[in-house]
Amino acid sequence: MNFEHFILANEPVIRLGFFFGVFAIVALWELAAPRRALTVSKALRWSSNLGLVVLNTVVLRLLFPLAAVGVAAFAAEHGWGLLNHFQVPWLIAVPLAVIAMDFVIWVQHIMVHAIPILWRLHRVHHADLDYDLTTGARFHPLEIILSMLIKFATITVLGPPVVAVVIFEVMLNATAMFNHGNIRLPAAVDRVLRWVLVTPDMHRVHHSIEDDETNSNFGFSLTWWDRLFGTYREQPRAGQLGMTIGIRDFTDPQQVDRLDGMLLLPFKGEVSDYAINRRNYSDQASR
Repeated sequence: MNFEHFILANEPVIRLGFFFGVFAIVALWELAAPRRALTVSKALRWSSNLGLVVLNTVVLRLLFPLAAVGVAAFAAEHGWGLLNHFQVPWLIAVPLAVIAMDFVIWVQHIMVHAIPILWRLHRVHHADLDYDLTTGARFHPLEIILSMLIKFATITVLGPPVVAVVIFEVMLNATAMFNHGNIRLPAAVDRVLRWVLVTPDMHRVHHSIEDDETNSNFGFSLTWWDRLFGTYREQPRAGQLGMTIGIRDFTDPQQVDRLDGMLLLPFKGEVSDYAINRRNYSDQASR
């Protein structure tokens, strides 16, 4: 059995191992050095957010039993995708594929903010009234399905090695928990780290109730795309401790932090209620 076959056969174990390992580290970090005081019952939020994780995992395994790595293996076997077609050396193809897939996730993130029907789904993630590592896995099942279909299309066109897909999936899950962590980093460490990786202080800006702040810092793992395309924002106007987390008009914990409320949230409100261009940014900035 070669290395890629080993990775393919053990992909669920590898991903679960990293998930629980990073989850435990960030959870303990949040207890030892919290960045902000939480405002909603942790029992309510964690049971709902983690319940959504379990539901999404079951849905994905039922609908897509081969998952992304299976699509990558199928594409490699049939020579599909740019990296397979041009037979790019493995040592170049792996980092190139990871970076390319991260860029696609960044574009997808902007898309779910810009298209009203997709914002309806994505606002389940933003409606959390607090911000900690469980927020990083809080997504509506329909958005998770859409994300997986986009991932399949990306893999088919790109043709990444199986190892690259596993690295990307592990990195995406790990960084999502890290940068959603309610954790405090030394300012000097944060400044250096955010030249490459999205830090909690950087991504927390994206969860601000202010629309112009929400529409910044779209990256999940790498910070390069926000810096390159002008969507990078260093800090919120009210500061990390003074900023308000969440979405206007969705402030009831029983509505937005219960599992049933999260599942129904996309079907509430006006169609025009979406983030990008919903308000005049210059007016907000002057307040």
